[in-house]
Amino acid sequence: MSLKKATLLIFIILLIDQVSKIYIKTHFQLGEDVTVFSWFKIAFIENDGMAWGTKLSDFIPSVSDQLAKLILTLFRIIAVIGIGIWLVNATKKKNSKILVFAIALIFAGALGNIIDSVFYGILFSDSSMQVATFLPEDGGYAGVFHGSVVDMLHFPIWSGLIPDHIPLIGGRYFSFFDPVFNVADVAISTGIGILIVFNNKVFEDTPKTESLESESHNSPT
Repeated sequence: MSLKKATLLIFIILLIDQVSKIYIKTHFQLGEDVTVFSWFKIAFIENDGMAWGTKLSDFIPSVSDQLAKLILTLFRIIAVIGIGIWLVNATKKKNSKILVFAIALIFAGALGNIIDSVFYGILFSDSSMQVATFLPEDGGYAGVFHGSVVDMLHFPIWSGLIPDHIPLIGGRYFSFFDPVFNVADVAISTGIGILIVFNNKVFEDTPKTESLESESHNSPT
């Protein structure tokens, strides 16, 4: 996959991600949800921390939530720069199309969530008990780098009591799938999943240019 095609893929994912987030932010109150199917809901929540709502301050109590949020956002920016460099190098070296595709997905997803963290705090008013306003006259709900990531996709596929005869977990209430996420999260998870499933093919393929050079050196003169 060429860098041009990878860039187009990134643009499409970012467009879908941001359009869906802006729509939710400007049409839903925080905590509001709509049932589309019995197994799928649009549920608006905001994520201030890391994956699964974890915060850096949960591990280091001395770090304030504001500082932890800033550190996390800066870390995300550094990470996405590194992923971008990886993507460019992979296309230049003509690495596996699967590898380039996976990196592009991860890059698009990471960038999509960074946009929320960096800009949404100054672009939108607060969503608690009200629908947010875009570019409010009295300022946004947080400063730059302190925005919250918008999540809205919820798949409560099954919930109920686990049969008593099942060892260890029998009799407990179980719900699958509880996490609420967004399009960017789907892109990141898919990209990582591709790297894991196709690990051998992705990382062991020799680039075509290197293969040709190797054959020319090894051929008799």
